Amino acid sequence: MQFKATESNGVYTVNIEGNVDTNSAPDVKNGLDELINSGAAKIIMDLSFMDYISSAGLRVLLLTGKQLKGSAGELRLCGMNESVRDVFDISGFSSIFNIFDAAADAQKDF
Repeated sequence: MQFKATESNGVYTVNIEGNVDTNSAPDVKNGLDELINSGAAKIIMDLSFMDYISSAGLRVLLLTGKQLKGSAGELRLCGMNESVRDVFDISGFSSIFNIFDAAADAQKDF
């Protein structure tokens, strides 16, 4: 799993490549916590290169979304492939997050 964050006009885009599972979820959580602790309030998670997400990964996103919402921020998701989108749909997480097709769409009105 690879975690890369970039910033543009106060919006942080995080690219996740590979699998987010029990082993890698703590690394994703640590990376997101570092961003939030440094002042990031608007985060877009670009999942275009994510192959798989487990319940541990979903939990990280849920906790991060709640943490940002508590500080008037927001977590947006984009670029899900069909199998990742199925996990979100089946788990009900699709109704929790704002999900966009592409990062450019997620950045609009952010």
